[in-house]
Amino acid sequence: MVLPTSYFAPVEWYKAYMKEPCRIEVFESFPKQTFRNRCVIMSPNGAVTLTVPVCHSERKQLTKDVQISYQQHWQHQHKVALLSAYKNTPYYDYYEDYILPLYDRQFKFLKDLNDACHAVVICLLNNERPKGYSPLPCTADWAECDLEGYWGTGGSILDLLMQYGPQAAEYL
Repeated sequence: MVLPTSYFAPVEWYKAYMKEPCRIEVFESFPKQTFRNRCVIMSPNGAVTLTVPVCHSERKQLTKDVQISYQQHWQHQHKVALLSAYKNTPYYDYYEDYILPLYDRQFKFLKDLNDACHAVVICLLNNERPKGYSPLPCTADWAECDLEGYWGTGGSILDLLMQYGPQAAEYL
């Protein structure tokens, strides 16, 4: 299976990724307004779209060549949005030290940012410690979860991780 690179991909993307061996495509022409440079998170006020601004080219470019624009303060905006959306979730305090440092770096290419986000998500789904922090807890009551309706609508994997922590992998 071939999946497009994605910025904190939707849950459905991760369901496909975990189901069978996948290749992440970066040699396609970069299509605008896709999950390649945006994600949708749920906040107390509803869905919020976070977009990574990219440098546009006069001609078509491959996804692997798309550069991130830092003319806006999007990294700070994304950190504030994540804090606002997730500060009261069960796993935010455990996962913020893995996710927020991604916004302290300036990746040149969108592909590199997406790869870094994906690597952190895979570690968290596998209950691994990417940076030597203490073990992750596993206390959510998975039996009470009825998520099928929401997770199929394009919600980011971050929503699932922040609510259900290590048990998020069971849903996938």
